[in-house]
Amino acid sequence: MKPAFSGLRVVDTTHVLAGPFASYQLALFGAEVIKVENPAEPDQARFQGTDRDLTGAAMGASFLGQGGGKKALALNLKTDAGQDALRRLVATADVFVENYRPGAFDALGLGYTALSQLNPRLIYCSISAFGATGPRRAETGYDNVIQAFSGMMDLTGFGNGRPLKCGAQVVDYATGLTAAFAITAALFQREREGHGQHIDVSMLDVAMTLMTAHGTDFLQSGKHPRAAGNRFGFATLGMYRAADADMMIGASNLRQQRRLWTALGRTDLIKADNLARIAGYDEEHDALSRIIAAKPAGYWETFLTQNRIPAARVRRMEEALSDPQTLDRGQIMTLSDPSGRLNGLKVIGPAFRMSGGQAVLPTPPQAVGAQNAEILRALGLTDAEIEALCVDTLIGADAGV
Repeated sequence: MKPAFSGLRVVDTTHVLAGPFASYQLALFGAEVIKVENPAEPDQARFQGTDRDLTGAAMGASFLGQGGGKKALALNLKTDAGQDALRRLVATADVFVENYRPGAFDALGLGYTALSQLNPRLIYCSISAFGATGPRRAETGYDNVIQAFSGMMDLTGFGNGRPLKCGAQVVDYATGLTAAFAITAALFQREREGHGQHIDVSMLDVAMTLMTAHGTDFLQSGKHPRAAGNRFGFATLGMYRAADADMMIGASNLRQQRRLWTALGRTDLIKADNLARIAGYDEEHDALSRIIAAKPAGYWETFLTQNRIPAARVRRMEEALSDPQTLDRGQIMTLSDPSGRLNGLKVIGPAFRMSGGQAVLPTPPQAVGAQNAEILRALGLTDAEIEALCVDTLIGADAGV
């Protein structure tokens, strides 16, 4: 089968993480994604990463991780020439994605109402911090700000009054996946209804969705969730220190806790119901702490999994990425680059497999505006018009238009 999004054209005017990650999901399955950037102010993600040489070349790791499979077009959308070129491009597109402050593209004449008149079948996806409606619609924000605003940081940590941000940019990545899902749903609906629509994705909405269980509990009980670190309601579900390392044990349900205590020779600690488990937390925790501390984490990982009890030693990223299970899943993709600059670049692919077609990345991440001539010529511009557009674009950018 052909890749799921083969034949679709996506115009991506987003920057940093959530938006580019959304279009990256579409590129992974065959969509032609055209990344549009201001030549004077390209995607900030290009300048983020630990490799100074790549960062200096505007190819930082943060950009490389989600820049593959995309063409690059440099346009200053604050100039008439840049806007005209974008409109020509949108007329040929299936999907348009932007993640600027709500109303910013409307002010440029590039909002959904204007572009849908050019292309009624267009799926127009807007991603913002707080969404396109509400009293905070004009406010901007990033992953860390939304983690703080949403209450996510308050329930992360050890309950010592010092909230913690999650190490990974979970809100950004979840927002990207949410946007990709919404775009897919809109494309499916377009097949039935025949027309496009506007999608409004809010990072705050996504953050609240990630806390569905906590939110539901609060709405029902009125009790604020409390940061509990690695402690759970049941002692058989949590982190313990083995002789050499920390490990997480996941004997969550009644059957699993029965298997755990039976395997450890402590059948006296088996509980008949979950309320008894909650009441017996301290006794069970003390017993488990002593038992687990007596042997290395590797021993316990093998012992517990053999007894059908979820368990894992706390690993560093380098070990997780090289684990045979990770390698077998094929999620790490190696790109080829004819120029040699990024040949062998390894990136993370999608978190699922499809029997009808696997993810593909036909091209490595591109330099700013690498496909300007190719894309603009295909839109009918002459070489003279392309040269004039590029000059106009750069002059507008330099003037701070």
